Amino acid sequence: MPSTVSSLWYVDASDPVAVLRAHPGPDPDAAFALAKQLNPDRDVVPAASGTMKVWAGPDPESVYIGCYPGITVVCSNQAALARPTRLPELLVRPLASEYTYLVSYDLAMGWGAFAHWERGEFRRSFSATRVNILEDEGLPLVWERAYWAGNHPIQLRAGELPDPQLLPFDPPDFADAANAEWLGFRYRTTATKGPGTAPDDYPTLARMPLDPEEIEVCGFSLFPKGQAPKPSAPEEPEHEHNGRRGLFGWLRGRDRVS
Repeated sequence: MPSTVSSLWYVDASDPVAVLRAHPGPDPDAAFALAKQLNPDRDVVPAASGTMKVWAGPDPESVYIGCYPGITVVCSNQAALARPTRLPELLVRPLASEYTYLVSYDLAMGWGAFAHWERGEFRRSFSATRVNILEDEGLPLVWERAYWAGNHPIQLRAGELPDPQLLPFDPPDFADAANAEWLGFRYRTTATKGPGTAPDDYPTLARMPLDPEEIEVCGFSLFPKGQAPKPSAPEEPEHEHNGRRGLFGWLRGRDRVS
């Protein structure tokens, strides 16, 4: 599971998991166009691609995008906001989508955040560390009740004393639950459980409807304007003794999607 996530989802599809399963490969041309649209002040250069198991929380100089029919995901450092309501307007609804979801967390910091817009109109946001609520705007949603009721408490390490301001849930778990509610899958395969928790609330890897490793995204490197490296000149094709091109010569210079 990714240790950091900073993702934005633009959704029209009624069943995102079904779309992602039916279309295992994203549209690279649409991803490239969106990467340039969202970063008008940067040079955008295609880079190594992969899956959200690795690239769900990229560094500030990278962005990873998966464009699928009716659903687009953007993994960008710009989504790692302590106050999600400060998301730039450009990122709220760049595709005129019905729903926009922000889901971010950092396991090492014990921080998690989520936010929700409908047709560009703000509906709900939350962001917190284990002891400090950074933002809590909009009306709480029905699925949140079990967390505020203490059904998913933070699991302390042996010998660790509880802080008197400790929240009744772990913020990364809370953010991941928002992802499950809105998109139908979890980034994490395990989470904290408390009394009254239904077993199916926390699916094992075998029962998960979709794993982040199954969601492919196209990678792009971001450079200051005018500072992107120039593309290298194509290499001369290699020939065998009989004058034919080597069997694997066509692979030179191409990126492999992992």
